[in-house]
Amino acid sequence: MRISSSGPARTALKVLVLLATLLGLAAPPAAQASSAAEAGVAAAPFKVLALYTGTWDAAHIDFVKEANVWFPQQAAANGFTYTSSNNWDLLANGGVNAYQVVLFLDDLPQTAAQRTGFETYMRGGGAWLGFHVAAFTTNASAWPWYYNTFLGSGNFATNTWGPTSEVLKVDDRTHAATKNLPATFTSSVSEWYSWSNNLRTNANIKVLASLDPSTFPVGTDPAQTWYSGDYPIVWTNTQYKMLYANFGHNAMNYDTNTRLSSTFASATQNQLVLDGLKWLGGAETTTPPADSVSETAWYSLTNAGNGTCVDARSAATANGTAIQQYACNGTQAQQFQFRSTDSGYRQAGIRTSPQQVIDVAGVSTADNAGLQLWTYSSGQNQQWLPVKESTGRYHFTARHSGKCLTAPTAATNSVQLTQLTCNGSTAQSFTLTAQP
Repeated sequence: MRISSSGPARTALKVLVLLATLLGLAAPPAAQASSAAEAGVAAAPFKVLALYTGTWDAAHIDFVKEANVWFPQQAAANGFTYTSSNNWDLLANGGVNAYQVVLFLDDLPQTAAQRTGFETYMRGGGAWLGFHVAAFTTNASAWPWYYNTFLGSGNFATNTWGPTSEVLKVDDRTHAATKNLPATFTSSVSEWYSWSNNLRTNANIKVLASLDPSTFPVGTDPAQTWYSGDYPIVWTNTQYKMLYANFGHNAMNYDTNTRLSSTFASATQNQLVLDGLKWLGGAETTTPPADSVSETAWYSLTNAGNGTCVDARSAATANGTAIQQYACNGTQAQQFQFRSTDSGYRQAGIRTSPQQVIDVAGVSTADNAGLQLWTYSSGQNQQWLPVKESTGRYHFTARHSGKCLTAPTAATNSVQLTQLTCNGSTAQSFTLTAQP
């Protein structure tokens, strides 16, 4: 948003659940999840509702568009469902109660009924993730519960300009949203806000990440640059199941409404968002291996289901060469490098000809579409999201389809690999081994 500095007891729970059932009442989302957990039952996939307005400020509108592509891809790969809507009355009419998590992408409730409905949802055990503008106000007294009690931030105070990528310090690495993060990391580009209230003096607020001192100055306009100070970026209120993240503003060419940056360009920041979302939804979060996929190393990919390696047929490099499975042999035809594109996605170039990458033939979104080598041209069918598993292995999700790179069940040489709806099977799980 372009603004100047003056701008805008287990037993008791079981009894309660039983009573609610007998009375024909629906338990709030969080109570349902807790009941399942108490009974030792695996939590069902959670449902996310993302609310947006999408009519104000090109940068915020663009973030909504980007989020409504990225989140469904993550949902497909991680076992939750994602619904987006600009109907904020879902907060007022009880529609929100069908969802375990609510996201505010670019706005917040405006009517009294919407605000009351959201407060009731959160007090009843709902979960919330808000981005950037979801905390903006210059009139906190108009909704003191939300701005002062729930968020704790009070009024907007200042902002930086223009949007920049910064080094963030992880203040708390014990929280489920941040336990898999390094001590510091580089954020995606955003405009940054400060607040009238000191969040660190609020006993209910736990700051999870803030601007690292090494990152100053922050901003490109001298009149709207921060040179020092303490600026929380991600926090939670321990009295609620909530997270707020002060990013979600892409850099834009305002004359042409052209995107100049991506909110999902930082893989580490994406990890924070995804782990936070899983925590909010009651899904199990596990610690991935300490290492990550290097952009400079060459890896062999061994399938967990059949033990064969990903291979270029006959060691060819021409467009259309089938990507197949083959007995692992250590040749360069079985070695790939994963280079970043944006939003955490990678192109997978083969060592014998690095500009030739793993590609879904015909840009198909269908199950069982074959994989091949093709010259990289920034196609979304040539970009893969490496997702760490608790085993230390990875599965790879195609950007254009949200489907997973899949090997055949049997260890049969020369069978072409395909994309298939992600299902968590070992056919879609690969061990990455760095090669000399």
